[in-house]
Amino acid sequence: MEALSTPKYPVGAQKWILIITAISCAILELIDSTIVNVSLREISGNIGATTTEISWVITAYSIANVIVIPLSGMLSNLFGRKTYFTASVAVFTISSLLCGLSTNLWFLVLWRFVQGLGGGGLLSTAQSIIMDAFPPEKRMTGITIFGLGIILGPSFGPVLGGYITDHLSWHWIFFLNIPIGITASLLSWRFVPDLEGVEKPLIDWWGILFLVIGIGSLQYVLEEGTAKDWFESADITRFFIAAIIFLVAFVIRELSIDHPAVNLRLYRNFNLAMGSLMNLVVGIINIGTLFVFPLFTQIALGWTATQTGAFMIPGTMVAIVGMVLAKKLLEAGVNPKVVILSGLSLTMLFLVIMSYSSPDSSASNFFWPFIIRGIGTVMMIMPVMDLAVAGLTGKTLAQAVGLSNMLRQLGGAIGVALMNIYINHENAFVRGNMTGNISEFNSESTDRLAAFIQLFINQGYDTYEATGAAYRLLDNSLTKQQLLVSYNHGFLFVAYTLLICVPVILMIRYKKGQKKKEVIADAH
Repeated sequence: MEALSTPKYPVGAQKWILIITAISCAILELIDSTIVNVSLREISGNIGATTTEISWVITAYSIANVIVIPLSGMLSNLFGRKTYFTASVAVFTISSLLCGLSTNLWFLVLWRFVQGLGGGGLLSTAQSIIMDAFPPEKRMTGITIFGLGIILGPSFGPVLGGYITDHLSWHWIFFLNIPIGITASLLSWRFVPDLEGVEKPLIDWWGILFLVIGIGSLQYVLEEGTAKDWFESADITRFFIAAIIFLVAFVIRELSIDHPAVNLRLYRNFNLAMGSLMNLVVGIINIGTLFVFPLFTQIALGWTATQTGAFMIPGTMVAIVGMVLAKKLLEAGVNPKVVILSGLSLTMLFLVIMSYSSPDSSASNFFWPFIIRGIGTVMMIMPVMDLAVAGLTGKTLAQAVGLSNMLRQLGGAIGVALMNIYINHENAFVRGNMTGNISEFNSESTDRLAAFIQLFINQGYDTYEATGAAYRLLDNSLTKQQLLVSYNHGFLFVAYTLLICVPVILMIRYKKGQKKKEVIADAH
């Protein structure tokens, strides 16, 4: 049991050094989850890897992340929060150096996996450190600070990666972490406190084994499913079956023993369960749309990676305004369901506007939709994060934070997988419909083809060459329109999917003036 004495909170400079150290580490971890994406082509060419092989640089990091995040609460209690957090920073920093020095694909994949293990420990432990730095009545400030980190990290990753790759080399994507990591290690050892009254837990080896195999297999399925054509692949089928079996075994195990690796009993409380479910949804929306937009602009509209990343910065920065607004509303006693539904409505508005994009769309057409998205996403994230850890402190807070972060990470993987499936299906469907309109019986298509042929003849091609070039140009035009329509449908698909969240949000139990300690009375 946790100590019943009055908890002590850091004050003054010590408090803010602690918070800056923790949020810097969380942002560093989140940046590294996306910074590599835009550099994969250069990395693969440099180390001689195929397009399929190089995807393991991302997959290894994601699998390690999602395995260690739910265990971070137990590991923090086992080794002490100061030791565990400092060790996580050190592991992340050393593996970053070794990633940058790698000259072989599988060495890079190995050290990315180790980096993911360190990074997973940083994310959840940083959140619990920040929240434990504030008394319950001021915890919304801690949630705001951490929320800023989870918005900034994934958004700045691609533009930072693009800039470094264009002006230095891909190695510096990893070397950049080293001075920050060394500084954070020293500050962590000096300022991060251990939790008081926490006994070393008994190690639930079976629970850990079931979780590692189950969640690792599920993440592999989500990361590699699209590339391997899902259940047409024997590997994907085997890993999916393993995920189901071991996750069911994990849940049964954790609910049937006195000292579980992950305390699932916390989610007997309805609001905590709803908050965690919404965390999954937020991950699907946030990462799913961040995944689609760069593909949409670069493939359908011809933007560069650096252009795309730079464009997203203003929408990210305005999220700070949304955080302040959400914080004020929640602290004023506004029903969190109203705040979440407002954020949901703004996010849906963003998606609907994006679904009307055209070949002539430019950055000016997307500026205000992304401002709306920045505010809307934050207004969803803030109350959801509060619900997911409502009233928890100490080791129970660390457990809930680990689970909620794992669900948000899984939500991101699910969002990317769903968008891949939908876009691929729409590409085939839209192209089939469009191709049917290109025939000798359609005057518009024959006029367009004749104009292309004449254009190439005027440039000196003979009739045979001009006809071939005209058909290729027509096919390129068709492909561009097909992709544009498919991505538009994808945005609209996500908007409609968000309607599923409405009944979940309405089921959240809330009474004005409700004390947070009452919120989790039935969680123990």
